[in-house]
Amino acid sequence: MIKKIVAVFLLSIFSTYLSYADSKEALKAQELVTKANLAVKNFTADSNMSYLHDNLDEAEGLLIIPALIKGAFIIGGSGGSGVLLARGKDNEWSYPAFYTMGTGSIGFQWGGEVSEIILMVMTQKGMDKLLSSSFKLGTDASVAAGPVGVGAKAQFADILAFSRAKGVFAGVSVEGAVVKARSQFNAAYYGREVSPVDILVLKKVSNPHADGLRDSVSTLVSGG
Repeated sequence: MIKKIVAVFLLSIFSTYLSYADSKEALKAQELVTKANLAVKNFTADSNMSYLHDNLDEAEGLLIIPALIKGAFIIGGSGGSGVLLARGKDNEWSYPAFYTMGTGSIGFQWGGEVSEIILMVMTQKGMDKLLSSSFKLGTDASVAAGPVGVGAKAQFADILAFSRAKGVFAGVSVEGAVVKARSQFNAAYYGREVSPVDILVLKKVSNPHADGLRDSVSTLVSGG
């Protein structure tokens, strides 16, 4: 009897812990969506991003990293979390799937930098790679810097990377970065286990919290 009571007690504690952990992850996921929405609005207001504005309706998807953090002395690296939205045939944007992006580098670096990053997915190959569990930019899918300024033209690539940065570093390169699906955030945000394909292609789930972000992405076309 005592063992049974102890087992029930421990199970109760474990269930409470899991519930708390899920709630914490859900709040973090919501915060990330809110920050991604702000990043999109910043890109919309930036006149240097005219190529992004004018060609977004040709993209397969948009990966938004609201804060890619880079900086260290001697050994540097960068990393951040973001959300991916897919453009449907009706030009309606999907609900977001969650991802992380990170890379490492060796060299003389000093200071720190926080950048807002938007990866504009231009080909089905690029989108297919994002739908996998993990892939490497520049290896599994080609990536190029997104053109900035009026009249700028882009070179062909599966993915175009646009950044808005403040800090010591002159710019941010995402070549070699590893992009991975963030399964825990996906599950916490939608209340059940779902894959990027479930969210972006099959559209099995939704969350009204992301409607503001979806509207902002739609507004980003042609700069609003």
